[in-house]
Amino acid sequence: MIVTAASPQSLRPPPSDQDLRSLLLIRHFELALLRLFEQGAVSGTTHTCLGQEYVPVALAPLLLDEDFVFSNHRGHGHFLARHAEPYGLLAEIMGREGALCGGVGGSQHIYHRRFLSTGVQGESLPVATGVALKLAGSGALACAYVGDGTWGEGAVYEALNMAALWRLPLLVVVEHNGIAQSTPTSAQLAGTIGARAAAFGVRHHRITSTDVEEIRAELAPLVAAVRAEPAPLVAEFVTHRIGPHSKGDDTRSPAEIERARRSDWHARYAAADPERFARIDQEQRAFVDRLVAEVAARPLAAPAAPPALAEEPDRIAAAGATGRRP
Repeated sequence: MIVTAASPQSLRPPPSDQDLRSLLLIRHFELALLRLFEQGAVSGTTHTCLGQEYVPVALAPLLLDEDFVFSNHRGHGHFLARHAEPYGLLAEIMGREGALCGGVGGSQHIYHRRFLSTGVQGESLPVATGVALKLAGSGALACAYVGDGTWGEGAVYEALNMAALWRLPLLVVVEHNGIAQSTPTSAQLAGTIGARAAAFGVRHHRITSTDVEEIRAELAPLVAAVRAEPAPLVAEFVTHRIGPHSKGDDTRSPAEIERARRSDWHARYAAADPERFARIDQEQRAFVDRLVAEVAARPLAAPAAPPALAEEPDRIAAAGATGRRP
């Protein structure tokens, strides 16, 4: 079943202070990361969610503490909307003391309090399906964020098939920004995501709004149904990435980037309530500046030895004594 909703532009309510703070925290966090990479202060790679911050912020109050969230390579906003722990996240990305995962996960691979992100396309969907199987009947759900490019992975369809057959509480959030790294969606995706979900009998809801309250009103009854029935749902956000694919690689034309910028929630919210927006924007900008300075001054995270390393000789000896392989 395909459900499509249009966005009534005239009915958009103003965002709350809490939503604005969350949106602007993510925006300034991501901008700071790009500056840190330009300065050579961060190794590896990173993928920002500039322009897409409203998606996890809108979803945040619809998710329970008992839910599991599975993110992807563009997951900082997903994490910050879920957990108010920007110090730990930045420390992880910079490999500094206090890092969420000891500094070994970096930007893309985070495991923390029922949140798991991965840089492998489509990897999270089968795992989320397995977790949803365990959660069925509990009232909790598994939420997995994917992009439009991930719909070229076979794991997506295996997961949808099982979730539909077993009627699992699985919420698949698609951030459809129209481009998979450097390939436009029109050049790599036949048909529509809604029709692909329908092929498995999975409900689909397409969201065109960038307003957090409007999105919540649309999704609240659908997410409640995922928990209660249970049954999977594909929530497809028509969104735009205004930043580069990763650190600085953007193959889009200036006209395409400008079209994406015109859809940005940031300018609309700033114009709707200039004084309040400017106040909260400055507050979050200053907070992120302090955050970067404090984390950058920390010592590097100490590498942790594998937990079983000290026990390895004893384990091997015991296995040899019994004739079993370790």
